[in-house]
Amino acid sequence: MRSPTDLAEKLARQWQQADLRERRLLDGEGWPLALPIGKPTGRQMAESLPEVRRHVARWREVKVGEVVWEAIRFRATAEAVALPLTWRLHSPSEWIAATGDTTIKQEYQRLERLVAGSDECFHRLLLRRRHLHADKPEGEVLRATTLALQLSPGCAGGLPLRTLPLAGIDSKFFERHRSLLTALLDTRFDDAASELGLEGFLGALDERDHWLLLADLDGSLLPFRQLRLRDKELAETPLPAANILVVENEQSLHQLPQTPQTIAILGAGLNLAWLAAPWLGAHRLAYWGDIDSWGLSMLARARHHQPHLTALLMGEDLFECYKASTVTEPHPADATPPHQLNEDERRLYRRLLTEARGRLEQEFIPLERVAEAVTAWATGAEHAP
Repeated sequence: MRSPTDLAEKLARQWQQADLRERRLLDGEGWPLALPIGKPTGRQMAESLPEVRRHVARWREVKVGEVVWEAIRFRATAEAVALPLTWRLHSPSEWIAATGDTTIKQEYQRLERLVAGSDECFHRLLLRRRHLHADKPEGEVLRATTLALQLSPGCAGGLPLRTLPLAGIDSKFFERHRSLLTALLDTRFDDAASELGLEGFLGALDERDHWLLLADLDGSLLPFRQLRLRDKELAETPLPAANILVVENEQSLHQLPQTPQTIAILGAGLNLAWLAAPWLGAHRLAYWGDIDSWGLSMLARARHHQPHLTALLMGEDLFECYKASTVTEPHPADATPPHQLNEDERRLYRRLLTEARGRLEQEFIPLERVAEAVTAWATGAEHAP
């Protein structure tokens, strides 16, 4: 036999389960909710009748939901005894009331208000990931959901986030709510904000420290084969290599061959402002990124700072060769190709926007093809007939 307290504790534990919370509050599944109370055994009726009476009395005091009773006969009783067998709850509000937990009641009421005041596309996130907003004022959370509907890829146009002219948003809003805003944008744009970083996704100037991975492909140019350096420090520190290879994704490090007089800089993403460093103008430069609209946009940004750099492994012929490995680009960059791309690259950019699977990721290029291209570029052989 389970008491009202036993089942209230069970209902409180269920509130902490994101899947159950979503199904019951958002999808409306599982209602009415029937919780078995259990019934006494014949032995309990014969030997512990006072305990059974107390059990029955506790259930008669329950005012939330519906307690289903049934008359049951036992050998130890002269006539049938009415016993509580099921506790039936008909709505989310009855579920919350049945827990008897003040904190849960307050959380539920808060979520009700947030759901009522926000766009439907954010409801699952708000219900499932309470930690993103639990410590934030409701008004700020609702402003964040409104802001997330106004933002789009590249909309910042190179401005710092704190300077964007958005109504009701102060200069520290992005700083205070970075995680929440990133998650809200991920909901709209298939995790692109997390993948590219908030500044990268919005095309904003990143004023924070950005760490880059440096790899000595020669093996004798740096004190370590790999090290990390802040972008601002890199902009001020000439590297002892004739060749500098900029690679979009860190995951492609294992694809790079040993290459004389070459240092690779990986993981910059859209944070390419450091390429404006004057010392880079005296080096042979190359850029290698994904073949998709974002990868070509990053190539254009890199070329804006260093017009003489070479694009590696980013041509239409390569895309065609490995088309079987292409995937969908959920949310492409701008519909217009950047003007820093050459004619062939602009044509490829426009084609990728029309492809059902317009993204060839770096990781899908075979090692031997990467090694051939990097070696040819580093030795100047890419211009050979």
